[in-house]
Amino acid sequence: MEKKYAIGVDYGTESGRALLVDIATGEEVATHVTPYPHGVIDETLPGTGSKLEHDWALQHPDDYLEVLRRSVPEVLRASGVGPERVIGIGIDFTACTMMPLDAAGTPFCLLDQWKDNPHSWVKLWKHHAAQEEANLINAKASERGESFLARYGGRISSEWMLPKALQILNEAPDIYAEADSFMEATDWVVMQMTGSFVRSSCTAGYKGTWHKRDGFPSDAFLASLHDRFEDFATEKLRGPILPLGAKAGELTEQMAALTGLLPGTAVAVGNVDAHAMVPAVGVVTPGKLVLAMGTSTCHLLLSDKEVHAEGIAGVVEDGIVAGYYGYEAGQSAVGDIFAWYVNESVPAYVRQHAKEEGISVHEWLERQASEQKPGESGLLALDWWNGNRSVLMDADLTGVMVGMTLQTKPEDIYRALLEATAYGTRKIIEAFQDGGVPVEELYACGGLPQRNRLLMQIYADVTGREIRIADSTQTAALGAAMFGAVAAGAEAGGYDSVAEAAKNMARVREESFKPIANNVETYNVLYHEYVKLHDYFGRGGNDVMKRLKALKSG
Repeated sequence: MEKKYAIGVDYGTESGRALLVDIATGEEVATHVTPYPHGVIDETLPGTGSKLEHDWALQHPDDYLEVLRRSVPEVLRASGVGPERVIGIGIDFTACTMMPLDAAGTPFCLLDQWKDNPHSWVKLWKHHAAQEEANLINAKASERGESFLARYGGRISSEWMLPKALQILNEAPDIYAEADSFMEATDWVVMQMTGSFVRSSCTAGYKGTWHKRDGFPSDAFLASLHDRFEDFATEKLRGPILPLGAKAGELTEQMAALTGLLPGTAVAVGNVDAHAMVPAVGVVTPGKLVLAMGTSTCHLLLSDKEVHAEGIAGVVEDGIVAGYYGYEAGQSAVGDIFAWYVNESVPAYVRQHAKEEGISVHEWLERQASEQKPGESGLLALDWWNGNRSVLMDADLTGVMVGMTLQTKPEDIYRALLEATAYGTRKIIEAFQDGGVPVEELYACGGLPQRNRLLMQIYADVTGREIRIADSTQTAALGAAMFGAVAAGAEAGGYDSVAEAAKNMARVREESFKPIANNVETYNVLYHEYVKLHDYFGRGGNDVMKRLKALKSG
């Protein structure tokens, strides 16, 4: 019997990758990465040189199509697999990554009339300049007793659709008025592939505050935010919302020519990157928390009940796997924090040592830090270098490092930053547990668990739990491919549910990370101190971070 394949395309923060997968076994046959030509636009606007304000993060939409132009043909070429054997394609994306479109579906930044206005560009997930709008939404929703707020832990994030759109209305009302629609990047790319105007229930639910039965927040609530925002949901977010695993449409002739695939190839509804990882590690039942670890971390959990609690960034019915409530929490920066330290703060002698030994700076620091015992450095850090997503939902919070002396070494700081992200994850686990959503097992996937063994041992020690690791290094792309196989359906050689696909395509490593008793004891003490700092700076004990940020912004 001839083998069948699916392609998953994973759109990350700085690059996109295509993965060709054997749908019978989950074997990863070929992969290719395309760096975004324009990268993350966070300093100056392309073509104008205009300086962007603090907390802005934009992207160029054509970079997403460049991934399809380069990476999809390349996996076909490298594998020798004929396009007739590829039955489906799925994509996943960072979210909320959104853009204003005209009636033809063209992003405003590609139109001469608007390209010099930063609000016409794609707002990347980590665009945090809409915090004032998020504060207003949270305050008004709380004041009015809006039911949707409880599904997001009592606060929505500046990263999401409503604050970003409201910022455009406040700061670029002409763009807001002229925009025919606002769309998540994952939905826009699917629309380019299929010609079908559909939205994903995953992005709509977690990032757009949409509910399967209640829909979007009411017109009356939206009007309370701004008198021109009343029809935002009905007009600017209109369109069918389809569940994960559904077929959004089929590849058009034009897109088939661009990718090398056949016209009519099934295209799955778009997904969020972290959410695609859950079935890719075989998690399709409740109680198993998946840590999708990369530049940021998403914490994802299935349950058979809906509860509302602080720190749960979203609960969406059928949001991850059909038939269950999918819970999300997260940390706005994890790998980004380690990268910041290596790129901006490591002294020259560390780089020199790493170069002489033929290893990366990260590897050198990890090795040195591995020789320490917990608490040995005397350092304790908060993990808010890019704000706090959970449990405080406040992008205006910033990083803290306590305990530095003249004897502090680079590896001490590096380890303290690793530990800080682990404390943040423990805080999220406790929020789930306290909210009545049990966490029985931990799974980790993404780039970090594959590369940094010290980090994963620290997570096991800080949480006091065994952690299983995904076998795939391309977990999101694998998950996207699984949904591509589901979109194609069993009749075409795929699957009729993601649970069936996971039985055959998902894999985890035999090896796991188990907590070390002595380390757990020390980390319990350190975590207690972390919580004190967390609450002092994060719950109003001292708003110095916000005052400093206000001074910085002028």
